[in-house]
Amino acid sequence: MLFNRVLIANRGEIAVRIIRTLRGLGITSVAVHAPSDAGARHVREADLALQVPNYLDIEAIVGAARDSGAQAVHPGYGFLAENAEFARQCAAAGLVFVGPPAAAIDAMGDKIRAKATVSAAGVPVVPGAAEPGDALEGWRDFPALIKPSAGGGGKGMVLVRSAAELAEALESARRTARAAFGDGTLLIERYVESPRHIEIQILADTHGNVVHLGERECSLQRRHQKIIEEAPSPFVTPETRARMGAAAVEAARAVGYTGAGTVEFIVDGATGAYHFMEMNTRLQVEHPVTELVTGVDLVELQLRAAAGERLPFGQQDVRLSGHAVEARVYAEDPARGFLPTGGRVLALREPDAAMPGIRVDSGLVEGGIVGSEFDPMLAKVIAWAPDRQAALRALDRALARTAVLGVVTNIPFLRALAAHPAVLAGELDTGLVERVLPGLLPGVEVPGEVLAAAGLVFHAMPQGDDPWEVTDGWRAGAPAWTTWRLESRDGGHEVQVRGLPEESAEVQINGQKFAARIQADGADLAVTVGGRTEHYLHVRHDDTLWLGKDGRTWAFTRHLIGDPGDRPGAAAAGDGVVRSPMPGTVLVVKAQVGERVSEGQALVIVEAMKMEHTVTAPCDGVVTELPAQAGQPVDMDAVLAVVTVEEA
Repeated sequence: MLFNRVLIANRGEIAVRIIRTLRGLGITSVAVHAPSDAGARHVREADLALQVPNYLDIEAIVGAARDSGAQAVHPGYGFLAENAEFARQCAAAGLVFVGPPAAAIDAMGDKIRAKATVSAAGVPVVPGAAEPGDALEGWRDFPALIKPSAGGGGKGMVLVRSAAELAEALESARRTARAAFGDGTLLIERYVESPRHIEIQILADTHGNVVHLGERECSLQRRHQKIIEEAPSPFVTPETRARMGAAAVEAARAVGYTGAGTVEFIVDGATGAYHFMEMNTRLQVEHPVTELVTGVDLVELQLRAAAGERLPFGQQDVRLSGHAVEARVYAEDPARGFLPTGGRVLALREPDAAMPGIRVDSGLVEGGIVGSEFDPMLAKVIAWAPDRQAALRALDRALARTAVLGVVTNIPFLRALAAHPAVLAGELDTGLVERVLPGLLPGVEVPGEVLAAAGLVFHAMPQGDDPWEVTDGWRAGAPAWTTWRLESRDGGHEVQVRGLPEESAEVQINGQKFAARIQADGADLAVTVGGRTEHYLHVRHDDTLWLGKDGRTWAFTRHLIGDPGDRPGAAAAGDGVVRSPMPGTVLVVKAQVGERVSEGQALVIVEAMKMEHTVTAPCDGVVTELPAQAGQPVDMDAVLAVVTVEEA
């Protein structure tokens, strides 16, 4: 018998997605939230919400579940989803953990132990070495991949191509592993060149039945983090699917697995040979593509398995229909090395639910804050179609209709990646994104029609109460030209406007004149320039105007040419000023005031969303200011240090 009330020990899009299934099953949903998440979307959509100190506080979350009257706890993914102690504490409190037994989490959560377990079951594994028994510093088979034994999601993984890189890579990987997983144990494996990352979705009940639901291709990655996933893989044949599926089922049986899980394989793109990498003992981020091609609800099946029900179908009943592709929308800036971003969601547009074949799993809400304490993934846009090419086209259309104003995202990058010739041809491997990256990055140059739109919007805004500040209409004869300098991330631009933008106006950019007008309907904006109409999402926040179109966003501040406050934009406070490239926390300070440093020398390490970034000296000189302190939270562009060039 299914549960009446389930607590969701998670946040963001996965919590919202679980609530959707609970609502469909008539089960009361209970959300938990950290203090900073009181207004989050999952809190608003749940039937009941309780505050906890944070999403890793086992005692508080188990207490909230007990106090709420919940019978079961769904962990989602991330946070405590693969924490065996959490599963044990739930059981001790009389709560059903919607996931595998704690023993299975223990067996598969440790990569070293997992490899030994599945190898004994006959599943092929990648050759490697592991701590504590092996001294990884002596590894000599390069290239090699370092992994945290307790890790997941690509965090802490480091590719090492020579012995000279090994010591520093091990130090960085251990530090990341301790911070992210509380365990610095590492393993190292032979790196498979041009590999494909292919995973098998499995389901198991408590009656000994285990099936697989086919594979997902997850080879499109950056920094070992998946970006775009699809099902089925364009590489896998029915025969290979059957063999890999059987291996995944055996891996699950080897640990007495129940519920939904994923067995990940590294596959040689040249030979097709596959090796076990790890098993994720939870729901995967990319589970929607499997749902769309199989027609099952994995969350519902998790709940039914946890309630003791038998799987409603056998392996012979599993059929794959059509093709599905998922893109992960991140709060990050591809043009700045994918550094995390943040801010308030000022305006939001997501694809219409009526778009055929489109699904959006999102934790976004207008007015919500995207901070640095959580993972940067904001939403997932998923497309299904009868064939792969149609699915990719549908995904592109859906991404073009997605806009998040106030936070820089990777949406333009996702569109460029999905349209790359190698992706369209299905010629994928985990190194593809890095090889073609320069061609995928959106240019920072602002198109002329966008500048015109921004100039028109600013021109239509009141400038003040003083009649002498009115920019049009007070001169005799004809409307005057008003020159605006619009500053954006690519610098300053001059845009001249005259007339009434909502009726008839002229815009001049780089000597070219265009007839123009704007029509606003709330946040929606129609801009006609030179007879062509473009549609934007727009919002003004303080002195900044945000525009969004076709998945891209732009932010502008305005200055009237000749204003007393007119100044060149974006000039740094000095060549030696070192600023934080992202909102986050200072992890390590590697310099001190008075120290002589060289250009490129590491000064500060900033961590955000489990990612480290080393900030270096911009020039040779002496550290004269060092406001950064370990453990200190910092905003984007906060001053971390000042390096002063010594006079000769």
